[in-house]
Amino acid sequence: MTTPQRLFIGGEWTEPDDGHYEVINPATEDVVGLAPEASRAQVYAAAAAAREAFPAWSRTRPEQRAAILDRAADLMQRDFAANAALARAESGATTGTARSMQVAVGAARFRRYARGALEPVEEAIPPQINEAGPMGRAGIFGALAVRQPVGVVTCITSYNNPWANPAGKVAPALAMGNTVVVKPAPQDPLSVYRMAEALAEAGVPAGVVNVVTGSGPVAGEAAVDSPDVDMVSFTGSTAVGQRIAEVCGRGMKRQLMELGGKGAALVLDDADLDAAVAGIGTTFSFYSGQICTAPTRVLVQRGVHGALIERLTAYAGHLPVGDPAAKGTVVGPVISAAHRDRIESYVELGRKEGARVVAGGERPAGHDRGFYVAPTLLADCTNDMRVVREEIFGPVVVVVPFDDEEEGIALANDSDYGLIDYVWSGDVARAFGVARRLRAGGVGVNTIGRNMEAPFGGFKRSGVGRDVGSYALHAYSELQAIVWPG
Repeated sequence: MTTPQRLFIGGEWTEPDDGHYEVINPATEDVVGLAPEASRAQVYAAAAAAREAFPAWSRTRPEQRAAILDRAADLMQRDFAANAALARAESGATTGTARSMQVAVGAARFRRYARGALEPVEEAIPPQINEAGPMGRAGIFGALAVRQPVGVVTCITSYNNPWANPAGKVAPALAMGNTVVVKPAPQDPLSVYRMAEALAEAGVPAGVVNVVTGSGPVAGEAAVDSPDVDMVSFTGSTAVGQRIAEVCGRGMKRQLMELGGKGAALVLDDADLDAAVAGIGTTFSFYSGQICTAPTRVLVQRGVHGALIERLTAYAGHLPVGDPAAKGTVVGPVISAAHRDRIESYVELGRKEGARVVAGGERPAGHDRGFYVAPTLLADCTNDMRVVREEIFGPVVVVVPFDDEEEGIALANDSDYGLIDYVWSGDVARAFGVARRLRAGGVGVNTIGRNMEAPFGGFKRSGVGRDVGSYALHAYSELQAIVWPG
């Protein structure tokens, strides 16, 4: 058994008040390590430490913050192999995903926001000529819009990427001069402690970064309702996000919410079907569909409906399912037994609602241990089915046919969610016209790829606010206006 992990509070590695809990490898069901159970008092102490550290950290020179973030990225890269092995073990991601999409992206985000710390925080406003009046003499008034750090930011991260997701919150928050309390997902928190070790070794002052964990709701609730917290940045389910938003509303705390998704993939009758299948198929292959941006809800024009289902069925059937540490594995396990059972219950619900299971639908053979779900394709779906309307968060794709472009757009927008949608068409101008009419924070045109400087966030119940690129720096700042007479 590995050494039990300790909390990181005020620059000190601290024994948890409430003992430890086991972190389980989703592929083997073995114990990866012991994570600390923070008490409410310890979470409040972490927030108080962040509050105490804020004045000095917020006044550090941007160059100093940039140097620390850069050094932290160097240290994450130095321990790259060990970091990737831990991420794979606790999250169930394949080796390739753990290396390239988790640890590598996490380190890259610290590099990006090392540069971000040096971005201008002042924007000149055009001078305004004011006539004499009750507000004073006539004159020309200059103004600056200045970005100021928000203060203490609680970062609550998701289990589907224990490196990139925390890095995408912590790095821009620190770059802007905020201090942070990080509360990782309970399923795979150990990677975030490795990130904290790198930051501490890089020279982050005591209290600037704090990490607290717990297997239940206690730590997260305390990290949200602490009076020392000014802002909550949350990635996770819409239901939990709504509860956090209610608490934030009572305290007028700032929020950044990246919540659920049910990405619509509109496949028009002139689309390159092989390209569309390769994109949609990532719901099966990339982290077993546990990604909010997945194109899980396929809306396909009737002229190509049969051909698309045939290709998607073949694609799903050729994906190797198994041990994420094994070479060649594409589909690993989902995060937990409870989540596997939830996904399977949705597939059964789909059957009862009248959907036709054309691929998957049964637990993969040969996996007595581990939380595996076969890539599953549900056809003959209608837009009122729960499997079409609710986020399943697993390797399950549903297909709904439509007749014309107007109906396809209406179906795509008839959703509680609006994170990222997709359009496949051989006519790029047509695809862009459709994209502009979709009520989603992002739209991929003939791609599932993303520009990592473009704003990221959702419409409707998919979230509040935008991050990524310079937009993340804006998200972790308040605007201050400074006005003076010319």
